[in-house]
Amino acid sequence: MNQGLLNSLTEAERLLVAETERDALQQLDEDDLLDLHQRVRRARTKYVKNYRRGAAAAVADVGGRGLSYARNQRDRDKAELFESVLATVSREVAAVARRASLELRAERIAAGKAAKPALTTPKRPAAKQPAPATDPPPRATKTTGGLKKDASTRALGSRRQAKRDSR
Repeated sequence: MNQGLLNSLTEAERLLVAETERDALQQLDEDDLLDLHQRVRRARTKYVKNYRRGAAAAVADVGGRGLSYARNQRDRDKAELFESVLATVSREVAAVARRASLELRAERIAAGKAAKPALTTPKRPAAKQPAPATDPPPRATKTTGGLKKDASTRALGSRRQAKRDSR
């Protein structure tokens, strides 16, 4: 990291960046990592917001976005620093969450195997139980190849019958 940028950080920001070093991250559990992730995200959001506001305000002063680019270098660099730190913490959170997920899955599989009774063959076959009464299977419908055509044919028959009934 840029030493000048690290020197421009406040003490609290320097400590936050120090918490994201590899050795420090290895000692944290999932909840602590999530807390750290939230704090780093807040710091990143703060400097991104400061950079955008400063850049927008500088456009009116200097007359263009290109000319105002250099005026807000410190906030832009801090936002970039915290973005890279956030990526590091996010990767560590993902790794820890994956390990926890695999451990939980292994525990569930072990508990399922322990609760499952041993398979034994019965000495005599079980008596057949009658099948429960169900509705009769639906009748086969005569189709001519298309639902619209079938509906049209039924409607035509209904119209003919209605005409006969009205006589």
